[in-house]
Amino acid sequence: MAAGPAPDPRVLALAARVAEGSERDVPGLLLKLKEILSSASLGHQESKKTKQDIYFYDLIHYCLLLLRQDCSRLHGGWATAAQLAEIISHCCVGLEVKEDPEEFHKKFLPSAIDSLLFLGRRLQARFIRAIKDEEKQDFLRHFQTVTDAICWLFGGHIQLTECVLQNDHFLQLLITDNVETAVIVMSVLHSILGVDEEILHSVLDELVYKLSSSSNPVVGNAATKLLLLMANFCKQLLKLLATRYKETAPGSLYNSGNVEGISDKKKAEKTASSSDNLAEKLQACKFLEKRRRKRTLSPWKDPKGLTDEQRLALQQKVDDYIKLHPASQMSEEMSKELHMQAQEKLAQFLLRSRLDQRAAQRRETLLAQVNTDVELLMNAPRLAEITEKDLAVFMSRSVPVATRARESHSAMLKHARWPWWKKLGDEFEEDDVIPDDILNAELGSLFIGGRKSL
Repeated sequence: MAAGPAPDPRVLALAARVAEGSERDVPGLLLKLKEILSSASLGHQESKKTKQDIYFYDLIHYCLLLLRQDCSRLHGGWATAAQLAEIISHCCVGLEVKEDPEEFHKKFLPSAIDSLLFLGRRLQARFIRAIKDEEKQDFLRHFQTVTDAICWLFGGHIQLTECVLQNDHFLQLLITDNVETAVIVMSVLHSILGVDEEILHSVLDELVYKLSSSSNPVVGNAATKLLLLMANFCKQLLKLLATRYKETAPGSLYNSGNVEGISDKKKAEKTASSSDNLAEKLQACKFLEKRRRKRTLSPWKDPKGLTDEQRLALQQKVDDYIKLHPASQMSEEMSKELHMQAQEKLAQFLLRSRLDQRAAQRRETLLAQVNTDVELLMNAPRLAEITEKDLAVFMSRSVPVATRARESHSAMLKHARWPWWKKLGDEFEEDDVIPDDILNAELGSLFIGGRKSL
């Protein structure tokens, strides 16, 4: 920056805080530019100097970068983004850049207008998707703030009107079907037409489309005002409207009278009504077709009914089969005898299964004893290291053998002293099967060996 007056100390201090502050604190710091720009004590020259300092220290560039980010994550959300857009427009209007003005006018300003339009498009989308009335009002207010900033910016730089009209974001804002935002966008068009008279024809098609297709009176009122404003700037628009859009001569617009206007209005209403009816019929047809498809794809199919002839033929087949395969008749005595045999076989089966279970338990007991002996042999010390105590373990089991013999003898005596009615089932027992009490005594007297530490 060339030598001259000292920079504004507030701008200099703010730039230092922005450079040293965290990313979260930067939006809140940049909002202080609004207070600096709107300071009442600044004169015209001082205001220009302050804007130059803000531009020189790249504070406006920081604002543009923030508008390109996800504004919902900023401190303050979309309200902060709308205020930053307002700061950008107020700082750029009346700003005289002395160093490289071509870059400012051909690169920075188009980039700024594109960022503001992009922000407006995102706010419009949020407004349309919002459900709560409070949220919708907030987004609409922020959208109005951004559009006012856009109007203020191209009002101070007339060459930006062409950038606005050629911008894809502005086209998306204009073709929306939402009433509230469409009216605001058309107010932006109104401002553009008031700034530059040479671009009237570029927006005429969209205005006529809005006027002819929308049934909302607010949209129609805004479009009509814009068309009247165009007509004031260019008298040849009456002829253009008559030949291009009405397809009639200019004189017929004034001489046809009210009758033709009323008839045209009735025809238009009739056409709109018929189109609505057609849309309803198409929706109904689509719904019925969808229901029919679901019915055909349904896994459940209703059974088809039989005719009288088919029913008689089926009944005849059933009768013939019954005659060829008659049910066997059984007397009451035979039925009782068969029942008794089934009961006896069931009792034998249950008893045999119980005996098999006892034998399986005995086999498991013997297998456990064998495993214990095998483990004892595997853990035996070497012959060179054996002692008398270890030898006694393998040569004699006097304690467990005597204990088992005593318990087995007691169990046999107890079994022998049973009354006769407890021994009625002995004829089904095998010789090698021991009763439950004896088996329990045997299980309780198992010799369980442990590992011997070497």
